[in-house]
Amino acid sequence: MAVKFPKAHDKFKEYLRGGNHRITPERFDVLDGALEYKGHFGADDLYVKMKSNGFNVSRATIYNTLELLAQCELLAKRHFGDNKTHYESSFNRKNHDHLVCTNCGKIQEFSDDGIQEIVDKVCNELGYTSTGYSFTIFGSCNDSSTCSSAK
Repeated sequence: MAVKFPKAHDKFKEYLRGGNHRITPERFDVLDGALEYKGHFGADDLYVKMKSNGFNVSRATIYNTLELLAQCELLAKRHFGDNKTHYESSFNRKNHDHLVCTNCGKIQEFSDDGIQEIVDKVCNELGYTSTGYSFTIFGSCNDSSTCSSAK
């Protein structure tokens, strides 16, 4: 069976070896499942999807592997104000930001070069080198067909 994401597999394998972590097929199944997931997801979302697709993987393996994938920067951890950790692929993806409706939970991704300029300016002024940032705007969406607060 062909590896779906060979460069990601190589990076993850190198990270696991460097940290003396076990290299198991289940961890690479979780990697593939996470990279294939469209949009943002929680560990339980991925667990349900993988189980429904016939994968024999434990909830603990998913939680532990997602943390390892975030540490080696194949996934990004996000917090959208709902006391839940969300993940999304950061493998071969452009930096982007998020707009979250606090009523219906809709998450919209966007990019604006002006935000990166602000990050660069602040880092330069305060003597930092940026290694990344997370920018999330919270508000209420105006889509009356899906949002309970839309007018």
